[in-house]
Amino acid sequence: MPKAVLGARIPATPIVGRYSHDMDAPAHSMLGLTALTDALAECGVDVAALFVGTGIPPEAVSDPQVRISHRQKIALFGNVLRLTPEPAIGLIAGSRQRISDFGVFGYAVLSSATLADAIAFGIEHVRLAGPVLEKTFRVEGNTAIFEARDVMDLGALLPLATEFWFSSIQALVERVLERQFKGQRLLLPYAAPAYAARYAEFLRCPVQFDAGVMQWQFDASLLGMPLPNANPITADACASFCSRMLEDLAGEPALVRSIKETCLNNMSDLPRAEEMAERLHLSPRTLHRRLVEAGTSYQAIIDGLRERLAIEFLERTDLSVDEIAERSGFSDVSNFRKAFKKWTGQTPAYYRDSPPGSRTACRSPPPSRGRSQRPG
Repeated sequence: MPKAVLGARIPATPIVGRYSHDMDAPAHSMLGLTALTDALAECGVDVAALFVGTGIPPEAVSDPQVRISHRQKIALFGNVLRLTPEPAIGLIAGSRQRISDFGVFGYAVLSSATLADAIAFGIEHVRLAGPVLEKTFRVEGNTAIFEARDVMDLGALLPLATEFWFSSIQALVERVLERQFKGQRLLLPYAAPAYAARYAEFLRCPVQFDAGVMQWQFDASLLGMPLPNANPITADACASFCSRMLEDLAGEPALVRSIKETCLNNMSDLPRAEEMAERLHLSPRTLHRRLVEAGTSYQAIIDGLRERLAIEFLERTDLSVDEIAERSGFSDVSNFRKAFKKWTGQTPAYYRDSPPGSRTACRSPPPSRGRSQRPG
């Protein structure tokens, strides 16, 4: 049995995800939905068709700035159910969720001290993903329980929404733990579908249908497990960095803001300028021209984000230079060292060891006029 960690955030009372019952409030991002649209595209479904009648532009799926309502998300799920040739699409798509899909916020979860801390952070921020199910987490005796309620009366969409959520949770927990995770049992309020046997394939536990409740139960002793990448200081630094960055974006041109927000959610795999242009439905030439008009360049935006994130990690965490290089979007630590010295005039190690008053202030590099290269 795993040894509990002293001070682990094991809840004495249920943790309730903040949830809005306003069906038409555009308050939720598209977080997590890329896995669903990508899985459908692989099944031969035209992604544009998924958004017909929803009021959501197809390009919104890769735009972290877009906000949608509960009603729009339900309409999107309705199109998924109508168009998919694969009945288990919710299970399949959910299993593909990755920590990196959630950018720097994902690192906050990954760096949590224990599984209890990671779950608490996830539930408390669940509103960011615009849940169509009301979700809570609690511990009863030796059993930890994820529970959801269908407060919107989803009807035929309930199995799809449920499968996508539980499969996503299973995938994210396994990525945080870096090993396979098995629950004790899954209780569901609806009748077993024709593909019920596939639940065990993705969710790795016995499933009871027509149970009257929607619960995923597992051994509560696992909550105290120290996580492989545990570093609470890093977790806090990630969350603080993102909060400040998003506040700073308010006064910037819309195009620059969209690029920065997209990059913040993809620091581990930064897109080339050509890929960014495609996501924004612009030609590369138009993207570069509009950035020049805004007084910057694509590479300058990338470098500015990397510099600020690297300095944040150097000043507020004990991550190694290699780890900071990776989290700042560099595939090679030597390239990171060269870039950091270009930005600040100092090596990362010297910067970290210097008294705060003697450090070179963070500054954005000048716009680069040449062809953008994939960073790192």
